[in-house]
This record gives sequence, C-alpha cells and structure tokens, in this order.
Amino acid sequence: MSTLRFSSEMPVSARALFDWHARPGAFQRLVPPWAPVRLASFEGIGEGDRAVIRIGPGPLSLRWVAEHHDVVDGEQFRDRQVSGPFAHWDHAHRMEAVDAKTSRLVDSIEFALPGGPIGSQVAKWFARPELERQFAYRHRITRRDLELHQRYNPDGRALTIAVSGASGLVGSALTAMLTTGGHTVTPLVRTGPAGEGEILWDPRSGVVETEKFEDVDAVIHLAGENVFGLWTEQKKARILDSRATGTRLLADALAHCDHPPDTFISTSAVGYYGDHGTEPITETSEPRQRGFLTDVCDAWEAAADPAREAGLRVVHPRIGVVLTPAGGALQLMLPAFQLGLGGRVGAPDQFFPWITIDDVIGSLYHMLWTDLEGPVNVTAPDPARMDEYTSTLADVVHRPALLNPPVPVVRALGGEMAEEMLLKSARVVPEKLIDSGYDFAYDDLESGLRHQIGRTQEPATAG
Repeated sequence: MSTLRFSSEMPVSARALFDWHARPGAFQRLVPPWAPVRLASFEGIGEGDRAVIRIGPGPLSLRWVAEHHDVVDGEQFRDRQVSGPFAHWDHAHRMEAVDAKTSRLVDSIEFALPGGPIGSQVAKWFARPELERQFAYRHRITRRDLELHQRYNPDGRALTIAVSGASGLVGSALTAMLTTGGHTVTPLVRTGPAGEGEILWDPRSGVVETEKFEDVDAVIHLAGENVFGLWTEQKKARILDSRATGTRLLADALAHCDHPPDTFISTSAVGYYGDHGTEPITETSEPRQRGFLTDVCDAWEAAADPAREAGLRVVHPRIGVVLTPAGGALQLMLPAFQLGLGGRVGAPDQFFPWITIDDVIGSLYHMLWTDLEGPVNVTAPDPARMDEYTSTLADVVHRPALLNPPVPVVRALGGEMAEEMLLKSARVVPEKLIDSGYDFAYDDLESGLRHQIGRTQEPATAG
C-alpha cells in the first residue's frame, strides 16, 4: 500500500474551499492538461454520489468508478474506487480552517496497483511520481481560481454568462472556472432545439433566440473555425465566415434586446498586427504587411459594431499563441520535443507572442469585472524569441532540440497558413492588461511551460 499527502494553504475560508470543490466544473479544473482523463458522469460530492471517469486514449480508455463517502459539510469528503484500474484507492479531501479568511487543503491518498510485487514497483516508479505531478498541479489551479474569485468577486455575486464555443479548448476551461465561482454559464449552441439553459445561435440559418439574452449579465464569444490546417479557399472562407457572420448575428441580437447584457467580450487575435519584426506591438499599433489574418480580424471586430452602437461595453481580446498540451501549438510541438526531434520553426530572432491558457482564462475574467473596452492584447508581458522558446521547451522536457526545419521547407509544406502563423514576428505587449492591474499567473516562459507540462521543480508537499 502506498500513501501520499499533499498540503497547501488557500486564501479563503474552509467553507469557501469546500464549496469550490462542490460546484460544477471543479473536476475539470483539477484534471491536468497532459493527462488523458475525462469525466463521463458526475453526481456531486454528497454521500454515495458517484463519478465515472475514463482514463487513457479513446477506445483504449479504462473505466473508473469512484464513490463519495464520509462527507462532512464544509470540512471534508472522501472518494473510494468501486471499480477501476487500482487494487485499492481511497482519497480524503480535507478543508482545515487556519483562520476566518485562510484554510489548508489536505489531500491524503491510499492506493495500490494490482499485480502484487510487480504492481508495487510500478506504483513506485510511475504511479507515485505521476500523482505527485498531478496533485501539485491541482493545488496550483485551486489556489489560482480562488485568488481570482476572491479578488474580483469578494461578495460572491452570481452572474449569468452566455458563452459561445463553450466546448472548445478555451471555452471548456473558462466554463469550468466560472462555475466553480458560483456563476451560471449558458452555452450558445448552433443546432436546435436548444435545451434548458442553452441559447440557440445558428449563423448558417441566421436564427438566434434573442429573448433569452434578457436574463444574461455578459456574453463571451469564443467560437470560430480552427485556423490550423492547409488554407484552401474553402477553409479560408470558413475561417472568415465563422467569425464575421457569427459575430454580426450575435451583436445584432444583443442590440435588439430590451434589457441587453452589460458586457460583450468578443475575441480576436494578434494576427491582426502582421509582421513587426522586433518592434514592440501595443493595442495602438497598426497592421503591417497585411494578410489574410489581418483582414479576418478587421471583419471580426467590426462585426461587433451593432452591440457597441447599442451601448454595450465591447471588448476584443486579441489572443496570442495559447500554451497548453491539451490543444493548439504546444500539443502539436510537444511529442516531437519529448522524442528529441524538436526544433525551431522560423528565424531565431522571430518573436513568439505566447500566453498560458491559465492567463487567457484569468484575463477574460479580469475583463468581465473591469471597465476595459476595445482591443486588449492577451499575451504574456515578455514575448519570447523563437530560439528562446525552443531552447526553453527542450530544457523543460530534458531533450535536445536540434532539428530546425529550413524556412523554405516550412513555407512549402504549410503554404499561406505557415507564412501568416508560423513565420511572422509579433512582439506583442499586453499594455492594457498591465495598466489595468491584471496579475499574471505565469509571466515568464519557463514557469509557464513547467506548469502546463507538469515539470515544476517545487511540487505541493507530499509525504
């Protein structure tokens, strides 16, 4: 039998810490982005409630059923395995009061793998180190979410927020974070009929349930065609149409509400700026070497004009390269780097406007509660040169990075997409976020990558 104990101080009361864990979205927030784990069903954390979890890739995944027991409201709950990959699993979550405004989260785990002595060795060599990585991540995420909710919403006001793209990479993480704060997320769906707690919004047919926005406090619009892939004329049309037409339909609906939401956060991208070489880019910078992405971002942001003209506060987060192994650029790059086959894409002095997904979520929450308007750069304060990004990622995974594909090869294979997304230099600075007081969770590249990949050097206390 192996035992583990993780303990971290949290910036809220034990009651608030317990409530965070009890709300929808908590499990998703706690799953590390590198772990092949998904929640199939979840009844809650009450006595006898069960969670069904799938572990592993696709059809090869294992089914794990855990049941909650020994629940003490506001103080603790436990989960034990009913069926699954462990020979034994019992996990106690305890919320200990330090004082009225501070608590201590203690996770205590007893586990054993099947297979007798062989299972014990596997637990020692693999399971235990992986659990240490995962629980260090869980405690960091819990603390960060609680800090954000405490800072921006100390009175516990519950908002209703409509979100498009709620099942996407950013949308799913944002939805989970919002619900752990006690907010209600109303997804926008593109196929009807919309269910309870959903709003139909179908850019293809031009149908939108405008009346359902009357009870919404804010709208966060994230949906859009994935920009990765070969840019055929059909692909480019989908990219543009999904953003311009979809945003215009949504903005028109909000403009025609009798009591519209106060805030419309409609995303954009740093692709708006084009290639500026080594020159710093702020929100006042004009595009250079205009290309397809500049035109898309122009149309995308202009499509929100009806909401702006109707008096809504409209914000355009111009999001950089989002770092998470769950999707996007890092997911594509990471396997090659882990195999020692990674390398620099583009010129060594080309700037890479990165940001962790944690700070994307945090900055969107910041925009929700502050008076920011117009374009807001959503990137880390210190954009990295491409050679720095490559060497840092290689150091984090302890592999060399020597295979640098020549620029002509990248251009030949990726075509226009590579030219616009991989080979342009954008030294983007988040001036508005900094000036408005946003506190970045990860403002340096190494700590951001270590957090996302689970290679931090100081895990939560384990024993």
